[in-house]
Amino acid sequence: MNTQRLPTTIPEYLEHLRRSLAGADPALIQDALYDAEEYLRSELAENPGKSQAEVIAAVASSYGAPDEVADIYRDTEVKVQTALRSPAPPARKSMLGRFFGVAADPRAYAALFYMVLALATGIFYFTWVVTGLSLSAGLAVLIVGIPFAILFFGSIRVLSLVEGRLVEVMLGERMPRRPLYTARGRTLLQRIGDMFTDPRSWSTLLYMLLMLPLGIAYFTVAVTMISVSASAIAAPVLVWLGIAEAAIDVSGWQVLYIDHDMIGTSLEPWALPLLFVCGVLLLFVTLHVARGLGRLHGLLAKHLLVKTVQPA
Repeated sequence: MNTQRLPTTIPEYLEHLRRSLAGADPALIQDALYDAEEYLRSELAENPGKSQAEVIAAVASSYGAPDEVADIYRDTEVKVQTALRSPAPPARKSMLGRFFGVAADPRAYAALFYMVLALATGIFYFTWVVTGLSLSAGLAVLIVGIPFAILFFGSIRVLSLVEGRLVEVMLGERMPRRPLYTARGRTLLQRIGDMFTDPRSWSTLLYMLLMLPLGIAYFTVAVTMISVSASAIAAPVLVWLGIAEAAIDVSGWQVLYIDHDMIGTSLEPWALPLLFVCGVLLLFVTLHVARGLGRLHGLLAKHLLVKTVQPA
């Protein structure tokens, strides 16, 4: 039974909840603070005749005291993390078992898809940030400059939530599902100032600028490795099926080529089985590379898009 005194104001409740969640995932803390504030303020709006202390005391039995809410979120987070993790494959002690076991990991395929998708999202994020910053700077001398800059920074926070959902679903890294909690009771100018001075706003801009070179690199690596492995597998199969011809007199070493509506390969027949094995192995290597890059990118996104919430 929690015998601690209940907070008497919403900011005090939220601060108590923040302290109770100390050490938890920053994304979890951000979601918990936003949910708690939204719920408490909706209850306060439905009971205009009651003070904040009375509303908090009334909802303590349903929503819970800060310590109780923190425990609930921690328990729920365990289930969320379990769901985000890939299903545990059968125990494989051998190196070969772990190497080929990547084929049963859904996270590897999701990360590979994210690498391909990153080119499109990277171009969009980079264009949005460069255009927004350029127009914000160019319009700064006009009266519409400040409202435009505010809207632009607000859009960056929305995009960070969208990117967070992509990272969480495809890469398995826990990301916020709610907007960043901002303290109420501050004036509009103070809250606008907080948005511009918040390091997370600038780290989000940095992340979106980095997404263009990263997206190009991810796309190039994914497409190149998939194409090479697919060609190495397809060439022997096509020859064995009689669709392609091997050891045709061509200039240079070519796995597959089309000449006068004829598919051919410059390899000798004896090299085709070796090429097939190399193609299969490269395909598994591609999945390992995708899964590894996905984990690294998830950590980068967590570091730049999620604000570390510390107790005051």
